[in-house]
Amino acid sequence: MNGRFRFLVSAYATSAFGNYLNLIALGLFSYEVSGTAFGVGAVMALRLLAGFAAGFAAGALPAALTRRTVMVCADVAQAAAMTALALSAPGTPMWLLAAVVVVLGAGNTFFGVALRSAVPVMVGSHNRARANGLLMSARSLATVLGFASAAPVIAAGGYALAFACNAASFAVSAAALLVLRPRTDDEAPADEKDQAAPPRRGPRLFATAGLPGLLLGMILLRGVDALASSSHNAALPVVAHLAAPDEPAVFMARFWAAWAVGTVLAHWALRRSRPEAAWGERAFAVGTCAMSFCFTAAFLGLPAAGLVMAAAAAGFADGWTEIVYTTRLQAAPDRQRGRLFALSATAEQSGFALGAVAAAAALESLPALAVVAAFHGTAVCGAVALLLFTSGRRGTGLPRPAATPGEKEEDSHGTSTGARTMPGP
Repeated sequence: MNGRFRFLVSAYATSAFGNYLNLIALGLFSYEVSGTAFGVGAVMALRLLAGFAAGFAAGALPAALTRRTVMVCADVAQAAAMTALALSAPGTPMWLLAAVVVVLGAGNTFFGVALRSAVPVMVGSHNRARANGLLMSARSLATVLGFASAAPVIAAGGYALAFACNAASFAVSAAALLVLRPRTDDEAPADEKDQAAPPRRGPRLFATAGLPGLLLGMILLRGVDALASSSHNAALPVVAHLAAPDEPAVFMARFWAAWAVGTVLAHWALRRSRPEAAWGERAFAVGTCAMSFCFTAAFLGLPAAGLVMAAAAAGFADGWTEIVYTTRLQAAPDRQRGRLFALSATAEQSGFALGAVAAAAALESLPALAVVAAFHGTAVCGAVALLLFTSGRRGTGLPRPAATPGEKEEDSHGTSTGARTMPGP
């Protein structure tokens, strides 16, 4: 967790800021180019489809290229695509817009899979939870700043300026990777590589392609969670216009700002809790249940203070599940890690795409609370199923490799501590 990695996190936050600023700008621009709501939906669907398809190839790329090369190429490709869009605006043809969103969708998947797979190599196995927390906190803050900056940036320089900002953010990320040259593929101690994810006894239900069934269960639940999350993303603008017709943007900004604070608090709390080796499938399932309940509560028509508290609690649970989930998958051997995150990206993209379509259709005839409750109820059922699947197992958290005599281990605070027995979750 040295200054080099923290600088890399800052570059990642800059890229995420550009992405979320562009998310709003590209949606509005798509309507301007296509002239129909169907065109906007088609552009969004094409982007999600590109990300979904890229998930199948993302796990195999590191076998031919280093993860750093994959990330740099993804950033450069997206920067070039956004530069082309900035130069062509406002007279962009539909075919160019379609090509750009394909590059954005695939590039985001390739970059995300490579980055999450490389974290244990960049910071060390015992620091991966802190690293995931920093990355997640940076992305959360970038989300709020990107959403808040979209309107003034577009007002100041039009869509061309927004696209240019996004292109510059990708360039900053690529430059940081080229200058810092973080190690992304060579795991340090060979014995740690072999012991990072020891074989685990018990049922291997749904195990496929050599991947443990419990990990596949977590990935499946992550996809269901993405489907559920699409409901509150679709319903929030509807509720904002009903609850605050004069200032819906303020309503949404308050919600997402509270959510971002909650995710940062989750990082802070997990840094001071039990070591990351004790977190596993049960912690992820419990966090998913809490997140679904909190997001549903945010649509109960609460007063402003209650809404902020519900959003912050949802953000805390969201941040908790993100860190625990990513850290658990990163405990897999290096040869499996890329496949796991590629499969995860595919599940998340497909879940969110399916949920976005279904939630939008449901909101035409049902109140927002009913839609959000139904979708998040599905996530709760999935989490309960995962809990039941692990209920007869002890120590589902990944055990830490035993320390050699006289050797000390590094705990999640980054301090040195004597070897100790790790409790189960």
